[in-house]
Order: sequence, then structure tokens, then C-alpha cells
Amino acid sequence: MMTNEQPDGAIHHGLYIGGQWRAGHAEQYEPVYNPATSEILAYVVKADVEDTREAIRAARQAFDEGPWPQMAPGERSRILHKVVDALQEHEEELADLEMNNGGCTWRKAHLMDIPVGLLHFRHFAKLAGFEPLEPVPQITFPSLSYNFVQREPIGVCGQIIPWNFPFMMAVWKIAPALAAGNTIVLKPASLTPLSALRMFEIIAETDLLPPGVLNLITGPGATVGSELAQNPLVDKIAFTGSTEVGREVMRQAAGTIKKVTLELGGKSPNLLLDDAELDIAVDGSLWATFMHNGQACESGSRLFVPDSLYDEFMARLIDRASKLVVGLPADGFTDLGPMISRSQLERTESYIQIGIEEGATPVLLGRRPDVPELANGHFISPTIFTDVRNDMRIAQEEIFGPVLAVIKYDRLEEAIRMANDTIYGLAAGVWSADVEKAVKVATGLRAGTVWINDYHIISAEAPFGGYKQSGIGRELGTWGLMEYTEVKHIHADLSRTRDARFWYDILTPRLD
Repeated sequence: MMTNEQPDGAIHHGLYIGGQWRAGHAEQYEPVYNPATSEILAYVVKADVEDTREAIRAARQAFDEGPWPQMAPGERSRILHKVVDALQEHEEELADLEMNNGGCTWRKAHLMDIPVGLLHFRHFAKLAGFEPLEPVPQITFPSLSYNFVQREPIGVCGQIIPWNFPFMMAVWKIAPALAAGNTIVLKPASLTPLSALRMFEIIAETDLLPPGVLNLITGPGATVGSELAQNPLVDKIAFTGSTEVGREVMRQAAGTIKKVTLELGGKSPNLLLDDAELDIAVDGSLWATFMHNGQACESGSRLFVPDSLYDEFMARLIDRASKLVVGLPADGFTDLGPMISRSQLERTESYIQIGIEEGATPVLLGRRPDVPELANGHFISPTIFTDVRNDMRIAQEEIFGPVLAVIKYDRLEEAIRMANDTIYGLAAGVWSADVEKAVKVATGLRAGTVWINDYHIISAEAPFGGYKQSGIGRELGTWGLMEYTEVKHIHADLSRTRDARFWYDILTPRLD
């Protein structure tokens, strides 16, 4: 493990390349902060293009010459289960890192992020054991033949993850890629690399994976990410982040015709039907919007409420939202911790001002708390806007902060139309006592995931990804695994006579 403690007490983390920890060529480091206190937690390498190319070459050699891609599925599965076992032994440590570096609450880190991430990793460890063969219906023309489809690993996978769910996003990338037999270069977000770094340290200590199968590079996206997207030795790029950056990743990857999966932004609609059970819908809508301060791509940041429920529902919603506790993440009573950075806090405040200027009404106005213990962090309380039109910027643009736009509607058809009137299509929610009716509404929503009477439930067995400009491809489940495979059709003719073959009749006149 290439870490060392400096005089200021902060750890300096290295790069993980070819099974070894090492410093970057330029020996430059960047600080990593705690967003709740602004204290420096550690320093990480600011990698350059040559560092990135070294990692890519290590992954390329491990794929082309190493045992991992050719390993029997059962053996890969056994190894990955042991990897998850090792990570599980450090669950509390990983959760504390996630909380301190990512600013999420103790409850979110310890009860959701790490345990769910480990559950998802174990699911892919299980899927790794399946034989990668798919039958093809029997073919008899022009003669009897045996046909099958073989799933093979793609090769070297460049993976770029965001700052909002650093451990889980690392799992979503590396677990299916490893399960399919690929090799990896992972770039964690510059703001939140610590749980991914610790994950790699734990995996390295197990000595279970061949050198070069897993590589980790920290550094700027414009340097490391661009090289991963453009380098011809990389066979696939997987990116989770904003739609704006996703467009650039896709453009850069096009030069070498890489396979690309993109999980991008969202402005997800959350629809109350006129028979919604308010006790569930109020708290569910708050959870949909304000979980992790709205710093989730699938956050239900547009709430559509029918006239018939509007007054009662809004009174309850505002009352409950005003009681949410903004505080230090380690406090078990905290509902909203800090924003990830000062720039994200200022972005949120700018959108609140935009909403006011557009004519929306802030029935709950977000403010920086005037509490000494929170003075050095990036805290803000929730904002709820009413009198919102669907064409307003606060209803169309992804804010990535605790800001909810409430839109009143008369007819359900109107609500569905407005819900779909967006460039995004990642997720949606429907609240109704009539599940059959809610399912019909769900089928009319242009989104990759639709929750009914729930929100933010992401299962290891189900696909996750978006329509439209929310992305390309899917993660999780067998769908996520297949994104890391190439499809090969193998045809074996079973006839024993020359004249039974298709080419015989075509070639015979010329041959004779």
C-alpha cells in the first residue's frame, strides 16, 4: 500500500498500477476535504497523461496475456466472493470514510451506501459463475448445424465515477466488469476518492486478482478521463456523471469506436394521483427529493400534485420539510448533511435565485444555517417552490441540490405530458392507492425506472439507466453484466458431405 503520512498528519495516497502502489510521474498531490468541516482528510496524486497510459498498458497486458479473461467462470466467481468477504470485514471503516469524505449522513453511509454496495458486489460475484453461452434455435438450412452465442469479455474498460455515491458507483463499475473477465482502469471523482482507494487497498491485500486486472488513477477528468476515452488500447468507456460531460466523453470515445455506457443526469418527475395515500406520499416525496441533499441523478425534483389534494398535501409537505434536521453527518439525528463543495452550494443558491426571478414562490426558502459548528461546512436547508411552470429553468435543469419544484395539475394526461417534457428520462415516481392505475401511468412515462409508492429503491437484480439524454445502456442485473461482454456467434456445420453445404451449389458451376 503506497501511502505515507506527512507532517500535517494527512495521508498521501498513491496510484495503483499493475498490482503496485506508486507515486505519479510529476509527484504532484491534491488535497481531499471533509465537506462538513473543510478540513483536509488526505492528499491524492494528480496524475498526468503518462500515468494514465501506464495504467492502460498494465490493464492491456493483463487482458492480452494474463489468466483473468480465460479463467473458468466458477473460479472467477469464487475469487470475487472472497473479495466481497474481505471488503465486508472493513464495512464500518468504509462507511466512516464515505461519510467524512462524501458528506452523507451516518445513517445513509452505514445503513445504505456500504451495505447495499456490498450486496450489489456479491450479486455480480454470483453472476460471474454463469456459463457465458446462449443457445440459438436449431438451424437446418442449408444443412443441419450447431449454433450458439458466446459472451466474451470486451477487454480494457476505462471507468469514470462521480462524487455523490463514490463507493457504490465504484462497485457498479468494477464488479460487472470483473465478473465478465475484463481488466479495468478506474478514475474516482477528485472530490471523493477515499472509499475507492481504500477498496482497492483491501482488494490488493487479498492478493486474489492477477496484477494489472485492477488499476486506479486519481486526477483531473480533463486529463485522466480524456485519455481513457480516447486511448486506442481502451475497449470500453463507462461514465457516470452529468449529461454535459457525458456528451464530451461520447465525442472523445467516437474516435476509436469504443463501446460506451453513460449514466447521466435527470430531472425526474414524481406524480401524485388523486387517490394517493398522503401519509405515505408526503414522506415519500421528501425522501425522493432531499435524500443526500438532492445530490442524486434520479432525484424526484419535479413534484406534480393534483388540484384535489393540493392544499392538504402541501400543508403537510411544508410542515414535514421544515422539521428536517441540517447538521453534522456523524450526528444520528441529522437528515441533511453538507453539500459536497462550496461550488455546489453556490450553484444551488444561484438556482434558488433563478426560481424567484422566474416568478416561482419559495414557500420554504433554503438558507445557510447560522450555527457555529456548521460554519466551516457547505450546508443549506431545503427549498420548496410552488407556482412553478414546467418550462421554468428550475423545472427543466438539473440543480443537484435540495430544491423541489411543485407543479399543480388538473388532468392526469396533462401531468404525464409535462412529466415527459424534458431532455431527461432517468427515473420517475407514481403515488396511488390503485396499483393497476399507477402501472398504466408508469407505462406512459419515458423513464428507465419508475417507482410506485416508493423511491430510490435500486435492486442488484434490476436494470438501472435512462432514456433520452439521461444515458446509454444499463447497469445492474444481467443487463449490467452484458454491457461488459462482446457477443460472438459460432456456427458448426454437422453435415459430412461436400454437396450438403450452402456454398456447393454456388461454386459448383465454376469449379466444374
